[in-house]
Amino acid sequence: MKIVLFCHSLESDWNHGNAHFLRGVCRALQERGHRVTAWEPRNGWSRGHLLAEHGEAEIQGFRRVYPDLVSHLYNPATLDLDQALDGADLVLVHEWNPPELVRRLGEHRKSHAGYRLLFHDTHHRSVTEPASLAAYDLEGYDGVLAFGAAVQEKYLKRGWAERVWVWHEAADVTVFKPLPAVDCEGDLVWIGNWGDGERSAELHEFFLEPVRDLRLSADAWGVRYPEEALEALRTAGVRYRGWLPNHRAPEEFARHRFTIHVPRRPYVEKLPGIPTIRVFEALACGVPLITAPWSDSEGLFQAGRDYLMARDGEEMRRRMRAVVEDAALADELAAHGRKTILARHTCGHRADELLAILAEIHEIHDIKNELEVAS
Repeated sequence: MKIVLFCHSLESDWNHGNAHFLRGVCRALQERGHRVTAWEPRNGWSRGHLLAEHGEAEIQGFRRVYPDLVSHLYNPATLDLDQALDGADLVLVHEWNPPELVRRLGEHRKSHAGYRLLFHDTHHRSVTEPASLAAYDLEGYDGVLAFGAAVQEKYLKRGWAERVWVWHEAADVTVFKPLPAVDCEGDLVWIGNWGDGERSAELHEFFLEPVRDLRLSADAWGVRYPEEALEALRTAGVRYRGWLPNHRAPEEFARHRFTIHVPRRPYVEKLPGIPTIRVFEALACGVPLITAPWSDSEGLFQAGRDYLMARDGEEMRRRMRAVVEDAALADELAAHGRKTILARHTCGHRADELLAILAEIHEIHDIKNELEVAS
């Protein structure tokens, strides 16, 4: 089967976390014998920032880690959909694509019945900016893949799509795995962006203040840190390290005793059950994880066994101290978290789920055709 993916970028993960899962699921689909081709805009802002700040070397770094993935660069003004979709059986359209391209693909699908077309939503805009998402014309699409039940509910309730499946993100375990040969160099590593004001207070309460009070050795990786954030890191004694290519995250997890998850406020308040992909990746790497409060309403993990949760800053201090001082606890968390990922949350699992969804779509259309013939 030929699968075509339209995304903001597969080659660049500069402030573009969606590339993480897309890379992994593309690889998993190819491991199952399918051909996957991605298309991304040549002038995409993530790719542009990466090239401006780090040059072509980091693109080559991606290609060394993922030599099996192919991503074509296109100019939106000259993109030939007939050429891009020639021979396609399944087309996935990520929600970071511009509305005009989403509309064009829907129009193309209506006049070309040879493939199935799915929209893939991995953002909180459906609940935080519904007007912007309503601008997407999904007529002609066979359905929507939503990365959580809360997003699925919004699509169905607002009538944006008739069929919506929950398709959570997951860890690419071909890249994210324990690296026992790496020496531990610090206590805590935080990998993530400051958050555009969506979690500034939480980062102080659950990250910076506990690190300062416990005098932990800590590193922070990410981009888009304003000066006040950098000053806060310095005050807490946290080393700011800049942007980290995602494929190097397993090395940083291995160099530290534990990591933390501090979700953005829109996810906590309006999108329960949807963790950041960093949760999947950290657990896949076998690093102990402590999280700020979030509701695992879909039962993805086992709190207390896969990770520890801290309800406030004081409890975060206790959790951090316990993980640093109790090696048996840290080892148990690391082992159980990775076991859960391997059992339920790899990109291979999601590839199989996608193929099952595709089979369901084919069955729906077969039944519809039979009814039309009978009538």
